[in-house]
Amino acid sequence: MEIKTEKKSITDIKADVMIVNLFEGVKKPGGVTGAADKKYKNIISEYVIKKEKFDGKYGDIYELPLPEEGKKILIAGLGKQEEFTYVKIRDLTAKIVRQCIKTGSVKKIVSVLHGAGIAGLDPKLCARMIAEGAISGTYSFNKYKSNKKENCIKEFIISEIDDKKYKEAKQGAELGVITGEAVNRARDLINESSQYLYPETLAKYAVENSGVKTTVYNKAQIKKMGMNAFLAVGQGSIHEPKLIHMEYKPEKKAKRKIAIIGKGITFDAGGLDLKPPSSMLTMRDDMSGAAAVICTMQAIAKLKPDVEVHAIVAACENMPSGSAYKPGDVIISKTGRSIEIDNTDAEGRVTLADALAYAEELNPDEIIDIATLTGACMVALGTVCSGIMGNNDKKIKEFINKAAEEGEKFWQLPMYEEYGDTLKSDIADTKNTGGRMGGASSAGVFLSKFIKQTAWLHLDIAGTAFLESANAEGIKGATGVGVRSLIKYITE
Repeated sequence: MEIKTEKKSITDIKADVMIVNLFEGVKKPGGVTGAADKKYKNIISEYVIKKEKFDGKYGDIYELPLPEEGKKILIAGLGKQEEFTYVKIRDLTAKIVRQCIKTGSVKKIVSVLHGAGIAGLDPKLCARMIAEGAISGTYSFNKYKSNKKENCIKEFIISEIDDKKYKEAKQGAELGVITGEAVNRARDLINESSQYLYPETLAKYAVENSGVKTTVYNKAQIKKMGMNAFLAVGQGSIHEPKLIHMEYKPEKKAKRKIAIIGKGITFDAGGLDLKPPSSMLTMRDDMSGAAAVICTMQAIAKLKPDVEVHAIVAACENMPSGSAYKPGDVIISKTGRSIEIDNTDAEGRVTLADALAYAEELNPDEIIDIATLTGACMVALGTVCSGIMGNNDKKIKEFINKAAEEGEKFWQLPMYEEYGDTLKSDIADTKNTGGRMGGASSAGVFLSKFIKQTAWLHLDIAGTAFLESANAEGIKGATGVGVRSLIKYITE
């Protein structure tokens, strides 16, 4: 589907579907909706609003057939004006696109620039959210289905006649396409079966699709680097671990240098501490952090910010076998810190320990890791909010605020030293787990021991990365959480 912006009146653009809008309680529409009402002899005000009692509640959509055969107007309810947000623009657009795809006949859509009229919102951001929503609305993972429901929509046009707003909307739509496509690619990677996506194929994808310099290290090279913790987790699998390092360097002098790390367990059976079958069913999603950073880098390659960015993924499988690491094993990590394995299913933090050490050797100004790390975080925050911890409160607050603008919720969890008491080992520097109580925070404390001095943020997306039922955006399964927030945090 092609998304573009045209400097024409919406009523002058020929399309199968015309999208206009209405704030809650409006009796006589103005602006673009008013123009459409006037063109079609007050059918919106006199019939849809007055007779049909359509009152513009947020998310309600009124479908109005036009005299031209097969053409129609969709009137989107925006809700109360004072409660309208950019994120609602994205969610609403996604809903409309999904509705149009269901018909199987809509090929071309033209939409008003929601929010840029009487709501007074930034045209660039409004267009970006429309573009993101349109792309998100087309998403489905159906590659293994014999009867596929294909996207029938070929064009999605954003209409704006004001010259200044048009130029801003054009820029916003271009950014929205880049961001939306990055999110959808992350969803594809996460939804892919681990039968086909394992460390080698994930690394191959990164090399072939990143748009930036990408280096992949094999088992022998990883061992030479002293990344024994990472290797221990993967030694039970027939698939060799891969360390993926992606680099973006701007043409100008970089304003800052950031390392982003994604947990890359392409399948997590729990190791010898085997998960129950129900918990193992969707464990292909344990590389959601890896998908987020890889696809963020794809966007960074196009957006070209004045920031040096390194993305790191320690990719492996956590499987039970005769060669698997065992409870009670003591492993010497890259930093020299020894880890007693208390539970082989607490594997993500073990791989991240070495990845954090590797990242810090690059001397970045800050490090961000993103991981489906703990069930405890899911219990604490559910499926609508991710956890965030770290050693720099200022940067934590900055990330939370930028993520909120993208509709991604993060809540700061405590990381008191007392949480580390449960990690004390009689035979090593630390255990890899402290039990169920305060599990998300004790995992954060564990990771903090492998950072020496760099500003560091830890994002626990265990509850938000994969959903059993559709969210406000209409996404079920992999969400691609973190991609939008990372792009915004890095580029703005």
